[in-house]
Amino acid sequence: MQKIVIKDLQDINRAAGELMSAIGDRKILTFEGEIGAGKTTFIKALCAKMGVEEEVTSPTFSIVNEYAYKDEKGEARSIFHMDTYRLEDIEEAINIGMEEYLDSGEICLIEWPELIKPLLPDDAVEIKMIIEEDFSRKLLFL
Repeated sequence: MQKIVIKDLQDINRAAGELMSAIGDRKILTFEGEIGAGKTTFIKALCAKMGVEEEVTSPTFSIVNEYAYKDEKGEARSIFHMDTYRLEDIEEAINIGMEEYLDSGEICLIEWPELIKPLLPDDAVEIKMIIEEDFSRKLLFL
């Protein structure tokens, strides 16, 4: 288990870069943590590090947001930012095309992944965000 500590909001970009270095080329990242832990805020920092120029917003109501960026070769790529909190069951996830997103070869950043765990690949990075007593955040991941 690896750990990254985010002391405050100004520390988030460093933490995003540290996570990206640690995960290598794995493309499916899940984010678990209580409401207010900073999942969407951290995903915004990750997207900014990858070069996303558009505004990154919570996909709570849309379920999936797609963002464009250019990879290290300068090729246009997509990031799929998902929030499965409002889905009723895994069947609903399958019906909206969740498997296609996960199999796309593009980066998938998934908030509230519990419902779709059976669909996730074995190499998905599971990130737990914990609010500490001093209000810093701790990210635990494999």
